[in-house]
Amino acid sequence: MAVYVDNERISWRGRQWCHLVADTLAELHTFAAALGLRRAWFQESASHPHYDVTVAVRERALRMGALPADKTLLVACCKKLRTEFLALRTQSPPSLTGPNSGSSTWTASSFNAQP
Repeated sequence: MAVYVDNERISWRGRQWCHLVADTLAELHTFAAALGLRRAWFQESASHPHYDVTVAVRERALRMGALPADKTLLVACCKKLRTEFLALRTQSPPSLTGPNSGSSTWTASSFNAQP
């Protein structure tokens, strides 16, 4: 099991952003919490589940043990996460609702996980 972060550096609202993924949702959420990311920032509605992180948070994630990911690895992980997410949602819909379910939308200005 591992956590991965790409080096995409997508410019948005004055910052550069990367993607944080993992082999499993549990591992992804645990690692994201250790980074100081809010569960509500989980991008469950994106084409593939992930967390967006700034380049500074990416560097901190790497120091904490995340592995660098190229696009091929990132897409493979995202597909596995999407399959797991959909399976969990089908099995137990009530557990995916509520304030920490990841259903909230956020903007870069609400991002407070700084190094």
